[in-house]
Amino acid sequence: MRTIESLPSADLDAALDGVRALLLDLDGVIVVAGRPVPGAPEAVAALERNGFPYRIVTNTSLVSRTTLAGWSESIGSPIPAERFQSALSASAAYTARAFPGRPLYVLASPDARTEFEGQWLLGHDEAGAPGATAAAVVIGDSPEEVTFDNLDRAFRLVRGGARLVGMHRNPWWLTPAGPTLDSGAFVVGLEFAAEVRATIVGKPSGSFFSIAVADLRRDIAAKASARPLRRSEIAMIGDDVRTDVIAAQRAGLRGILVLSGKHGPADVEAAAGRKRGGGRPDAVAPSLAEVIAALGPEGRR
Repeated sequence: MRTIESLPSADLDAALDGVRALLLDLDGVIVVAGRPVPGAPEAVAALERNGFPYRIVTNTSLVSRTTLAGWSESIGSPIPAERFQSALSASAAYTARAFPGRPLYVLASPDARTEFEGQWLLGHDEAGAPGATAAAVVIGDSPEEVTFDNLDRAFRLVRGGARLVGMHRNPWWLTPAGPTLDSGAFVVGLEFAAEVRATIVGKPSGSFFSIAVADLRRDIAAKASARPLRRSEIAMIGDDVRTDVIAAQRAGLRGILVLSGKHGPADVEAAAGRKRGGGRPDAVAPSLAEVIAALGPEGRR
């Protein structure tokens, strides 16, 4: 059986050759079950210190980017809010563009709803009133908000013509209590009940990666004499073969799998059996720390 120890370091070196920017997953790469992955805060701090372009792309939909930035200080690696791109922030950008000035029913925490500043958000009583309509129903993550009654309100609005928008389709995630249902499970349930197909904004959506690529290109363009950034010069670092690695490769990026989160040695075996370009990671590493170390002492290629 092929293990992480048997993977040649050349795989990682080749995968990083010519890389000029990085996309980093949050859960499973920087933190696991709410705790920092050893070496990850220091790795991110090195990127920030050396001005290496990166974005943290996460399907987190519970809190705002401002809150994520505040949280990063608690793990010893302050990360500016603008470095985060979440399924939540991308969903807010999507609804602002697709449904300007129209009512939305957003099931998300009060902090998460601050990302929708300036948009028309229906309250629960308004959404449940007889004859209520909405342009879209947006499903995020909040135990207090994603209740049976509120999901029933969402169901009726979707049946009445509202667009169903899922911040992501993740069925579960790791918490300190163990595997926990994620909002993707409720999105799928509403799809089944209302007989519709949801618009998914977060990973593995190609549009989600396009937003991050555009941000990184602006970072590169701000540097004097820098040539334009190509998609093939961006590497996605994630712990999910499907949502991170394969999705990034389909978007024209490189995909590197780390084994610090959901996945373990068994996934290396599965990944090694796939054809490159068809879902096989460009490289596999134990954690983010090893990836950043391979970029070189200056944290750049």
